[in-house]
Amino acid sequence: MKILLLAGTYEARQIALRLGRDGRIDLTASLAGATRAPLPLDSEVRVGGFGGRQGQQDFMAEGGFDAVIDATHPFAHRISFRTHSICAALGVPYLQVLRPGWAVTGADDWTFVADEAGVAAKVAANMTVFLATGPGSLAAIGPLPAARVLCRVIDAPEGPFPWENGAWRRGRPPFSVEDEVEFLRDEGVDLLVTKNAGGRGGWAKLEAARALGLPVVLIDRPPQPPGEKAESVETALDWIERL
Repeated sequence: MKILLLAGTYEARQIALRLGRDGRIDLTASLAGATRAPLPLDSEVRVGGFGGRQGQQDFMAEGGFDAVIDATHPFAHRISFRTHSICAALGVPYLQVLRPGWAVTGADDWTFVADEAGVAAKVAANMTVFLATGPGSLAAIGPLPAARVLCRVIDAPEGPFPWENGAWRRGRPPFSVEDEVEFLRDEGVDLLVTKNAGGRGGWAKLEAARALGLPVVLIDRPPQPPGEKAESVETALDWIERL
């Protein structure tokens, strides 16, 4: 069985690890190429964009895939909608691996905003803000009226920070809670801004904010395509078995 895995998340790596060792499966993993040195996957890997909808549809049709597993980031909604539509056109089964979002507890000081544009209204002029959203969100968030803004990146950025009050910080996950507490404390962060991505990978910074009593702004997820969903790696693997 030929499977196309749209990767880029922890869940995608786990699925690739399991399917890559299954002799019944011919697995191709696709990465967007946002990171210069991605973690290895146990499969054939293609890196980069498809060249638009037609390019992706041609790639999928020529590849003769029997199913597509979309394990991209919950905020990569454009590629998810497009892939779902292409699968429907080609008659190829489609599954989106969509981990649950994070849920607030009584110990948390969280504020939810509908999208990136809502962040600025939650920022005060004297704050140091840690944008744990990735550099791809800066344009949508827009300049923030803060004293200082920090954004963490894996790879060295190609240019200066786009805002006068901003600065890059380098770091490659995973980060422990202790790592994040140290970072937030050393940088004097007053407000954490992140996306409600869910999962284990980004949870440490939320625990760190809780430990330090810091407020958090969480950006709600965008709408997702229709179709079958799996909240876990095991559920996704069960779906493959049923095909």
